[in-house]
Amino acid sequence: MTPRNDLATNQQALVAVSVAGAVAHPGFPGLPAEPYRLAADGTPFLLPTYGGIVYNVSVGDRAFGWAADCIHPGVSIHRPDDNQNRGLNVFACVGNRAKVMTGGAAGVVGVVTGKSGRFSEQVIVHLPGVARTRMAVGDQVLVRAEGVGLSLTDHPGVSLKGIAPGLLAALTVKEESGHVAFGVVAQIPAHLAGAGLGLTSQGGSLHIQSTDRALLAELGLDQLRLGDLVAFEDTDSRYNHGHLRGARAIGVVCSTDGPRAGYGPGVAILMTAPAGQLGSFEAPDANLVQLLDLDD
Repeated sequence: MTPRNDLATNQQALVAVSVAGAVAHPGFPGLPAEPYRLAADGTPFLLPTYGGIVYNVSVGDRAFGWAADCIHPGVSIHRPDDNQNRGLNVFACVGNRAKVMTGGAAGVVGVVTGKSGRFSEQVIVHLPGVARTRMAVGDQVLVRAEGVGLSLTDHPGVSLKGIAPGLLAALTVKEESGHVAFGVVAQIPAHLAGAGLGLTSQGGSLHIQSTDRALLAELGLDQLRLGDLVAFEDTDSRYNHGHLRGARAIGVVCSTDGPRAGYGPGVAILMTAPAGQLGSFEAPDANLVQLLDLDD
């Protein structure tokens, strides 16, 4: 990973701590009694969903077009204890190193690439495809968690949310007094913010509305890829996700689209500001594959 900027931060004050989770098993909620869900038009569907080891969907692949409901690329981990799982979900940061500790892929090192939100609360880890074929549900993955508490020394109005210092240093930046802008693949209008609004922004994800396919095509959002950096306009994610004119939130696409209303691709928010302190500009290569030099 080659640094692209020299933003001043408090990185020297951060604490690196271990958090860990086991590879999660995909599941369905207990209610309704049958496993079917409803698409936006009321059609029942049954498709693979988040959790487990995903063999053929990786960071860098398309976010749309899969026969799936909000799939996490790579491997999803969690802890069965709610309090411990919350610690994993909050402290693990996008860009942190994650090492497989048990099973057939023990010793392989990957990278945290996202988090899922309410009802699943899993951490998403990219691991090479060959390693995934040697893994099993229940294998333990250890994350060197570093990034919570990170701040921009010269831009105190910008709140950083679950981003590792190494990833921050790899972002393309335009900086001026009182304002900093980051390169993103796409801008998301505020009215396309979906599931996650009103919920905590400390972990989890905010989804892009994807029911209006014609609008997505018009804006080019149907071409998004997993790992793309995107910016939500007029969105304040300092404490929870909500609409605020002039605010901005930047995050990474971390899960695929799905048929349900409000559940398009999920975005793990990395930074936000309430009143114009944070900007964004077009950078077609702003994807975790390039930024973090991810292996296939």
